[in-house]
Amino acid sequence: MAGHSKFANIKHKKEKNDAARGRVFTRLGREIAMAVKHGGGPDPDANSRLRDAISKAKAENMSNDTIERSIKKAAGDIGAVNFDSATYEGYGPGGVAVIVKVLTDNRTRTAANVRHAFTKGGGSLGTQGCVSFSFSEIGQILIEANPDINEEELMLMALDAGAEDFLVQEEGYEIHTSVASFSNVRQAIEDAGVPMVSAEVTMLPQTWVTLTTPEELKQMGKMLDLLDEDDDVQDVYHNWEDS
Repeated sequence: MAGHSKFANIKHKKEKNDAARGRVFTRLGREIAMAVKHGGGPDPDANSRLRDAISKAKAENMSNDTIERSIKKAAGDIGAVNFDSATYEGYGPGGVAVIVKVLTDNRTRTAANVRHAFTKGGGSLGTQGCVSFSFSEIGQILIEANPDINEEELMLMALDAGAEDFLVQEEGYEIHTSVASFSNVRQAIEDAGVPMVSAEVTMLPQTWVTLTTPEELKQMGKMLDLLDEDDDVQDVYHNWEDS
């Protein structure tokens, strides 16, 4: 991971205009709705998936009132929450591996939009599993460096809660967990009052690809922009070394 700054990527994502922020909140609302429907109801104390979704929403500066409204709406319309999840895989310019996860109420529309983004970005949509083998699904928690944080205490707390790896970087700390232990580790850090830059289950590339030509860089940016503008797209993972 030398030279790859997840911290820089997160900060870049948060520096968005109002329209982009609106799309982020739309996606978070869908994630909260799905957590209510499939995670065990509207009580976060009894629904770890919902707790994680709420934490993610707060990290994106979604207000408590908006979060509460999303939960109540999902609980009241639980039978109407009909989003399907789907995953698309393919290649971007220069052989960059790309995974796109969606929540959609119209698979035909979404598949066409995702294929369009790949094509316009100089890539190609592939078959299921064509690139996912080169990613690891993990829990990832980022904590910005802070003189008030005791590094050793934080590491021990994370490991005691079930973390698998604790990485010290120039910008702060990166904690890896299994998918199963992610919620416990995130909750332990939150209970300790330690602010998190981000906390999510993600797909971590095992190798990285560098794009060198202006055309490849332009195409990759175009693909990511088109995917980001699609409300159905929840997450995009890639192994482009873009820092």
